[in-house]
Amino acid sequence: MEGYSFSKEELNRYARHFAIPEFGLEGQEKLKQSKVLVVGAGGLGSPVLLYLAAAGVGKIGIVDFDVVDTSNLQRQVLYTLADVGESKAQLARKRILALNPHIEVEVYQQAFTRDNALELVSQYDVVADGTDNFPTRYLVNDACVLAGKVNVYASIFRFEGQVSVFNLNKADGSRGPNYRDLFPEPPPPDMVPNCAEGGVLGVLPGIIGSLQASEVIKVLTGVGEPLSGRLFLFDAAAFSTRVLKFPINPKLEIKELIDYEEFCGVPKPQEAVNAFDLSVQALYDLAESQEDFLLLDVREAYEYEADQMGGKLIPLNTLENVLAQLNKEQRIIVHCRSGQRSKKATNLLLDNGFENVQNLLGGILAWREAYGEKNIETRLAEH
Repeated sequence: MEGYSFSKEELNRYARHFAIPEFGLEGQEKLKQSKVLVVGAGGLGSPVLLYLAAAGVGKIGIVDFDVVDTSNLQRQVLYTLADVGESKAQLARKRILALNPHIEVEVYQQAFTRDNALELVSQYDVVADGTDNFPTRYLVNDACVLAGKVNVYASIFRFEGQVSVFNLNKADGSRGPNYRDLFPEPPPPDMVPNCAEGGVLGVLPGIIGSLQASEVIKVLTGVGEPLSGRLFLFDAAAFSTRVLKFPINPKLEIKELIDYEEFCGVPKPQEAVNAFDLSVQALYDLAESQEDFLLLDVREAYEYEADQMGGKLIPLNTLENVLAQLNKEQRIIVHCRSGQRSKKATNLLLDNGFENVQNLLGGILAWREAYGEKNIETRLAEH
């Protein structure tokens, strides 16, 4: 077959693609010559990586600095219990090469940041955004716009998922709408909890990630009509779908990469921005001083059973009903997993006459990063 570069085994492997009249040898050759960067090898990244590898995308880049945690296994189907503590990116590379040895896989075991975004994105044809936070989503979008790359976007939360295609190159040389055309401003940082705090149905990443992979393949091959200028919405609980159209904002101009944490209003974990914030270092010093205080944990009971710092558990959704049980004269330090729920709890206490109350910035995640797997009492005893 002149003009195509398939081995005998590849001809057999991709036979079902060849059988599609609109796809055929030409579509498969386009996939083989394509390069896709997948940002995030978690819930969405798992099905995206598996299906892009199986489909025969020639080169796949994987950006992820995280390691496998037991809590990932409910939805991140690339990994097993034996993988806990190991690099997601390295494991993902191993798994997808075992699925298809005819592709190339590059691993970037690092965070996707303003410093490396343009360099990474510029090496690929399409970026698949599998991230789970707003600062990185805006960074992925802006890097793709500046580098002239297509951004295939997806997100998930509880029972709901979204998919769209941003910055699609058109026949006239112009580009389709991007993420900022759809969402010009991020929501307040404490309004939308992440998947760890808000939860996600385990099968949802598989559904949405498969649709995301499908859009990547359509963009690369030119087969079908990608979701450019359209946002696909899926609700697994109601089993309903919608497609919303959105236009380009002609006044929008992206000139450079910015500080996306600041843009999205995310406080730096160790930086107290007002009197009602407390860093983990300040908490440690406070505990070491033997000053009396109440450490209030506002997570859910199942989270507390899995990991705790030695605080008193009162979940946020029950706190308002038990305020009378708390001493307004006592100093109260409120914490949760990352600092979002505890901020709400702190505001609730302040609104109800509690004056000596503070929110632990970064929550238990920041404490673990600084002081490991010990609760406050154990850590101080070992000091």
